[in-house]
Amino acid sequence: MRNHGIVRAISVAVAAIVVVSVTVPLVARVTDIPETVIVTVRPKPGADRDLERVMANHWSTAQRLGLVLAEPHVRIRAKDGEGKPYLVEILTWRDEDIPDNAPAEILGIWAEMNRLVEARHGHPGLEIARGTVMSK
Repeated sequence: MRNHGIVRAISVAVAAIVVVSVTVPLVARVTDIPETVIVTVRPKPGADRDLERVMANHWSTAQRLGLVLAEPHVRIRAKDGEGKPYLVEILTWRDEDIPDNAPAEILGIWAEMNRLVEARHGHPGLEIARGTVMSK
């Protein structure tokens, strides 16, 4: 009977170690330092409406997963010097580490975005810059 108690204590200790080893890296990885980014996308000819739809899906998915802050967020449509459309989106990740550790659902949306863009004027089809919010 004494061995049963020891086996149980060891089992509980191993379970606790497993739980800690799985959750601590997740907690340690998320520093909650927000990161504001400016995303510029240059759609392939005829793909601008599809790209707008994908970007809207990206935003709603990131919100649902708790990856972004509600503000600032803005999406802008513009035309370059040749009259070709491009889109700019400003958003803030809840934590700066999220883009490097994005969930599969977000990675799939990014892949879809990349299929809809083209490089132009020496710029990639999808360009991301870090920014700092100066006013609200």
